[in-house]
Amino acid sequence: MIGPTRFLALVALSSVALGASSQVAVADDNDLVLSRLGTVTPLGNSVVGDNINFRSLASELGVVMAPRLLEPADTLGFGGFHFSADVAFTSISNNATYWSAIEEPNDGTMTTTGLFVKKGMWLPLPSFEVGIGAVHLGSSHLWASQGYVKFALQEGYHDLPLPSVAVRGAASRMMGSEQIDLTVASVDVVASKDFGIAGVVRASPYIGWNWLIIVPRSEVIDKTPHIDSRDDATDANMNFVFGDQDDIIRQRILLGTKLKYYIFTLTLEANFALAGSSVDDRSGTDMRCIDVDPSTPTSNCDATDAAGAQSTFTTSIGLDF
Repeated sequence: MIGPTRFLALVALSSVALGASSQVAVADDNDLVLSRLGTVTPLGNSVVGDNINFRSLASELGVVMAPRLLEPADTLGFGGFHFSADVAFTSISNNATYWSAIEEPNDGTMTTTGLFVKKGMWLPLPSFEVGIGAVHLGSSHLWASQGYVKFALQEGYHDLPLPSVAVRGAASRMMGSEQIDLTVASVDVVASKDFGIAGVVRASPYIGWNWLIIVPRSEVIDKTPHIDSRDDATDANMNFVFGDQDDIIRQRILLGTKLKYYIFTLTLEANFALAGSSVDDRSGTDMRCIDVDPSTPTSNCDATDAAGAQSTFTTSIGLDF
């Protein structure tokens, strides 16, 4: 016989289990719904993904989640540390068809927040700097882990009319989506010049050029997630993937300034990404780029990035040791 205490405990455990099993994952406004970019063929027995829209969406999302810049050319110096938090606002072509692939309509701006730690060092080369961090896309479950290495070709000549110049390589890896695998690589060149303000604040305005390589890969996408394939054997045909894309190339121009008072820093930056134009060149016999009429090839076979120009405005605060 079960005693009253054990009986109440079993009831409580059953209630918790029932509550847990009945929980439904709730999508946020900016979470991806890539099934909306798939079209059911006229026969109704398969789905074709729109490679043009997929490429353009990945291009603009890649700019949103791209590696942060937010640094002048000068490195932190041997033993230097920098901790920072930032918020960025990036424009998107929210009226474009491909942005229908997020949970709710967007007003044209995506907000991201980031946390970073940076370290100066003399190895493997003098004037070297590394950094790691994470970025979160607001109103979504999407995150990106980021890292970079920077090498100053010239720095420290602050009393001469010579700018500091550095090159940097960075990478961003997006997480939080089961529908797309997105990696963004970045190479940039930046020039800056330090000067003092009232003898207490050091200002470091900078200008640079940035080259982005965006690599999207489609996961298997269910066009009819509300149907269980165990109940309908034909539902498995509603799964599809977008064709693997050639690398997407975007270019950004950046302007910014870093202000430092004692150990406190404030960085303001604006960067402008030129419109996308790269092309995914694939064979017209590739069945993943056949139109909803299976007998008619479509321009999806040579998907051109239709992403619009984008701008990002970022504010960062930090501690510089």
